[in-house]
Amino acid sequence: MPKISNRRASQPDEENPEVTATAFAKARPAAELLPQFIGEKAAQALFSRSRGRPVKENKKVSQNLRLDPDVLEAYRQTGSGWQTRINQVLREHMPAHRK
Repeated sequence: MPKISNRRASQPDEENPEVTATAFAKARPAAELLPQFIGEKAAQALFSRSRGRPVKENKKVSQNLRLDPDVLEAYRQTGSGWQTRINQVLREHMPAHRK
């Protein structure tokens, strides 16, 4: 079996030159170069997007809550959204906040 380095496809050519330390030193961040090719506005839009889900104003709080098994099963049987329905029932029955 020939060595991989002896195969013609693994050797650099003018279309696919070997990357050297000098080439890495000349490398520039895409944020600097893209405005030249796609325009300032398009590059700004590309890099200004945040990742993930947008942050809500009123985030929900993760809390452990002990429920009777039959209550939990009854809500789970109602299908998708059962936690939201439990939240709504608790909201309707919460005591009024007094100052």
